[in-house]
Amino acid sequence: MKILLVRLREIGDVVFTTPAVHALRSHFPGARLTYLVEPAAAPVVAHNEHIDELLTVPRTRGVAGFAADVALGRRLRARHFDLAIDFHGGPRASLLTWLSGAARRIGYDVPGRAWMYTDRVARPRELRRRHSVENQWDLLTPLGIAAPDRAASPVEMRVDPAAAASVDARLRAAGLTHEHQLIVMHVSAGNPFRRWPLDHFVAVARTLAASDARRRVIVTSGPSERDAAAQVIRASGAPAIGELSLAELRALVDRASLYIGGDSGPLHIAATSRVPIVALFGPTLPERSAPWRDPRIASAAVDVGALPCRPCDQRVCAPGDFRCLTTIAPELVVDAAERLLGPTVPD
Repeated sequence: MKILLVRLREIGDVVFTTPAVHALRSHFPGARLTYLVEPAAAPVVAHNEHIDELLTVPRTRGVAGFAADVALGRRLRARHFDLAIDFHGGPRASLLTWLSGAARRIGYDVPGRAWMYTDRVARPRELRRRHSVENQWDLLTPLGIAAPDRAASPVEMRVDPAAAASVDARLRAAGLTHEHQLIVMHVSAGNPFRRWPLDHFVAVARTLAASDARRRVIVTSGPSERDAAAQVIRASGAPAIGELSLAELRALVDRASLYIGGDSGPLHIAATSRVPIVALFGPTLPERSAPWRDPRIASAAVDVGALPCRPCDQRVCAPGDFRCLTTIAPELVVDAAERLLGPTVPD
């Protein structure tokens, strides 16, 4: 049996499909699983033991992009897939799923595109208090696969040995050893709705480092936020280890005692480890995107509570000041971090 999985766009959303990938492997142990992703999210599943083949498709636009997708569709059709599952539901993903010519095609019942699938699964348009892992797992219900369990079906991202070696070398060069207690603090986010103020990050880094002589806060970011990360590093005195790839970030988290960050792809990469997490939620809800893993692994969600505009679709900030995130006080994050880190060692 040949199965095609399609999940384009965001890193975190690809992480959220990994429990379903594991379930498909268990349900169809002899099947050949091919996963189609965009390059930015490919490292998430590059070493996934349940996937036989990884195909990457660049994000393109215009007539040339459409022609490239049609050509890719022809190549997929030539593979003669028995089953295709579109975990995305966007116009491009649904087109590629349909062009694959798979005998059975499962996707969301989206107006205008539902006809491209043989099996359609309802997807309410409102922002629900339901985890994204469960929303994507819904696509497995036509196959008779039971509902997911966090302990048995956590999100997954394997550590790349080469990335782990690179991280070890960077830490040594920065004078960091296994005697230090590392805290990874990610300051990046995909849009302004998820950006906590930089001075808040600086306050958290300073406070946590000052309360225990062993602690070192490692500040990380995505490429678009490298200047912001540099500002936090300079202002807090945190050690600098350079810009990291997704694979290196995953390896770094395994060396850490705690991860702190907002609701973005790196948070969900951190969730694939067993490291405690302090997650900051602004326009999104913990019920939808908190770390999906064994509940016995310590995690803390920090938010401002109920607001009339929360959650939102992150297109327009109704109050105009992003208050759902900017009003989260640094003290709340520090308190959550200290609870998860345990006893301190003074200077």
